[in-house]
Order: sequence, then C-alpha cells, then structure tokens
Amino acid sequence: MAQLMTQAALGQAIAPLHIIGTYFGLENPGQLSWFAAAYSLTVGTFILIAGRLGDLFGHKILFVAGFFWFGLWSLLAGFSAPAFLLPNAIAILARIYEPGRKKEMIFSLFGATAPSGFTVGALFSSLFAQLVWWPWGYWVCAMVCILLGVAGILVIPATPPPQFDNSVSMWKRADTLGAFTGVIGLILINFSWNQGPVVGWDTVYVYVILIIGVLVIALFFFIEYHAPHPLVPFDAFNSHTAYTLTCIILEELRDVSPLLGTAMVSPTTISGLCAALTTGFILNKVGPSTVMMMAMSGFLVGSILLATVPIGQTYWAQTFVATIVTPWGMDMSFPASNILLSDAMHKDNQGLAASLVNTVINYSISIGLGIAGTVEVYVNNGGKDVLKGYRGAQWTGVGLAGLGLASSILFALSERAQRAKERKKAREEAV
Repeated sequence: MAQLMTQAALGQAIAPLHIIGTYFGLENPGQLSWFAAAYSLTVGTFILIAGRLGDLFGHKILFVAGFFWFGLWSLLAGFSAPAFLLPNAIAILARIYEPGRKKEMIFSLFGATAPSGFTVGALFSSLFAQLVWWPWGYWVCAMVCILLGVAGILVIPATPPPQFDNSVSMWKRADTLGAFTGVIGLILINFSWNQGPVVGWDTVYVYVILIIGVLVIALFFFIEYHAPHPLVPFDAFNSHTAYTLTCIILEELRDVSPLLGTAMVSPTTISGLCAALTTGFILNKVGPSTVMMMAMSGFLVGSILLATVPIGQTYWAQTFVATIVTPWGMDMSFPASNILLSDAMHKDNQGLAASLVNTVINYSISIGLGIAGTVEVYVNNGGKDVLKGYRGAQWTGVGLAGLGLASSILFALSERAQRAKERKKAREEAV
C-alpha cells in the first residue's frame, strides 16, 4: 500500500493537471510541470533521511507516522510527499525475508503496485476534477491514508528495537550535518533545473542557485566521507551498486480529457505486474545485470515510440505499444536494484538501502522534468512550434535511456569478468 499510495498521489497530481492549473490561472507548461516536479522533489529528497530515521527509531513507527503525515497534507490539499513510507516499507520487508527467491518475489510484487497506484490515483483524481471539484481527490486520499495508518498500528508486528552504542550521540548516528547539506543541495539543484525553463537560463538567480547547489553537494560528499555514521556509506558501494544506481538515474496536443488520458495509460497496470513477476522468477537465474539490461531496453524502446508517434495516429498503434513496453523498464529495474542494495547491507541499515534507490528514482523524475523542459523551451521557436518542443523533450528521454542501456551493458561486462575471475580462482585453489 505504501508504493501504491505514493504513485497514486503522483497520478492525481498529473492527470487533472490542466484543470487544476486553470483553477489557479496557470497555463505555462513550465509552471505546470512544477506540479509533478515538486512532488517528486520532496519524495526523492526527504527519502534520503527517512530511511536512516527508520533505522534509528524503528521502521514500523516511521511507516505509520508516514501515513498520518501523508494524510494530513493531503487533507490540506498540498502536494505532500510520502517520503517516510517507501524506505521504511521496503526495510520492513527486507528484515522479514532472507536473501533468496521468496524475497525477490516479494520485492517484485511491491514494485508491481507502482503502475496500479498511478492508474488508481489518476482515475479518481480525474473523476473528481471533471465531475465534482479537484480538491476532493486529495481529501479522499487523506481519508485512505489515515485508515491505512491505523491499520498499520494494528497489523504490522513491531520491529526489534535498534541496538546502539550509547557513547555515540543521536545527532551523530542520524548524521545531521550530512542530512542537512544533502537535502539543501538536492533542493537547490532541482529548483534551478525546473525553474530554468520557466524564467529562462539567462536569469541570474537560476544559475547562481545551481552553482551553490553543486558546491553544497560537494560539501555533502566530503562530510559523508569523514562521517562515522554516513547517510551514504561508501563502503557498501561496489561496481554492481554503482552501475545499478547509474542505470536508474538515466531513464496536450491530442486534446484528451483527464479520464481518457487515464484510460490510455491503464494498460501499464497489467504490463507492470507481468514485468515485476518476471523479475521475481528470473533474477536469481540470470543475475541483476541481465535484468537491468532488459529494463533499460524497455525504457529506450518506449521512449523512441513516444518520440516518433504522429499526432493524428490512432492510440492503438505506437502509443498503446509504448504503454505496454515502458513499464518493463521501471518494474524490472525497481525490484532488482532494491534487492541488490538490500542484500549488500546489514539488516540494521535496510532503511538506508531503500532510501538510496528511492531517492535516485524520485529525484530523477523531478529533475528529468526540468531537463526536458529546458530542451522544450529552447527548441519550440518561442512557443510557436509546440510539437517540436515536445519532440525535443521526448528525444532527451531517448538519449538518457540510451545512456542507461550503455551503463547496464558495462554492468553486465563487469559482472561477467568478476564471475570469470572467481571461476579461475576456484580452479587454482582446487589444484
């Protein structure tokens, strides 16, 4: 439910975008993109510290608190971020299941709820926006979150209390300075990328904020390198985790109503479920590198189909095929990357492992909108050629997907070389 509600909230921000924008007097595509970008920004940024807090205070406590917090801000009709939910939900699953087929299948099923959640959120928000009033989508979301929070208290077993060295202060265990610089740096960089298309990159404060953000992130990595309990433990990284996170990072013209638009993307629910279940069955047999290559291929093919689709073409041609192919990218890479990071870390750091993957995913969604928006603004001939601008944004996605595929191929070559080295060593020891 954590994954489903997170994606449902994203869907309810995107599907009725133009109805909500009209209500607030916003029509500029750059300004409208902030609706989704702001949501993904807060999710991706605060997940970074939410997982660590779960490791410190207990994943059940943070999970339940996340639903109540999510419900509160949905009640206030804000674009709230369920950052506390995702890493702690994954951490609870990781602590219950040992590495193996069962854990891989559970993580895959968790990932399979993403397209379903997006479709559910888009459907109900579109219904309320078109037939009643758009705030009702958020108020209903608040009711559901409160009910799920109460259910979490009653149903989820208490996680074992964390064991710590009492000589180390809570501030150091939480890596407060690292959390502060990490969050601030990510927000500044993301804000500049998403504000650039709105006001223009020649506006001084945009690139000044970007420079400051980069410097703060550099300071963050310096702090993490020397911190006794870092948010980003460098000793947990190897070539596999680095390649995996790299792959994850690199992924209005038809005048359709929100409800029709939701119907058009609804096949992603079934396709995503099939992709996630396939991952659960094959991950242990073919390895993470092959799964990541398949996922990146799904992203690339889906992006090419959308970048080249003619405006007047029937939905059942390229668009429908893209909605079938693209979910294989997200719903194969998400469980594979989570399992890889989870198995690489101790049980006491499962919240942190989940935070890393989900931070990269959600932050990439947000900053990707800014990058695509920048391309769109600079190729649409001053707003005269909207189609050309959208094509440019889509081809940007194709380029990023191509980089992701290249990274996954390097990952596969690295994994194959490592296996060959291990086999050679085993033969030498046998002799």
